Amino acid sequence: QVQLVESGGDSVQAGGSLRLSCAASGYRYSNYCMAWFRQRPGEKREGIARMNSDGGGSYYADSVKGRFTISQDYAKNMVYLQMNSLKPEDTAMYYCAARVGYCYRVSEPQENYNYWGQGTQVTVSS
Repeated sequence: QVQLVESGGDSVQAGGSLRLSCAASGYRYSNYCMAWFRQRPGEKREGIARMNSDGGGSYYADSVKGRFTISQDYAKNMVYLQMNSLKPEDTAMYYCAARVGYCYRVSEPQENYNYWGQGTQVTVSS
C-alpha cells in the first residue's frame, strides 16, 4: 500500500513561487506513475503534471507548462512540484497521486490513480 503525504502549500502573491513536496512510502512494484492534481472549488480534479518513478518521461497540462516542474529525489522517496510565476487561477487544493505502471503521454483522469495524499492548499492573491 502506497502512502503519500503532501506539504508545502501556502498563500503567496501572484508572480511568486512555491515548492510542494510529496513523501511517498510503501512501494511494492518497480515503477509507478507519480502525478500532481489540483482541484478548485466546484470543479473536477485536474491532472497537471506526472512522471514515471524510474525517471523516464514527464508530462504537463498546458495550463502549467513552462511554469511548473515535477521532479523526484529517489534517495528520499520524495516527489516535488516546483511552481513558478504563480497566477490567481492556480489557487486550488493540490494532491499527490500514484498508480502502478508507466504514465501515459495523454492526460489521465483522476480515476486512473488509486493512491492519493490528503492535499495541500495553495492560494495565490493578485
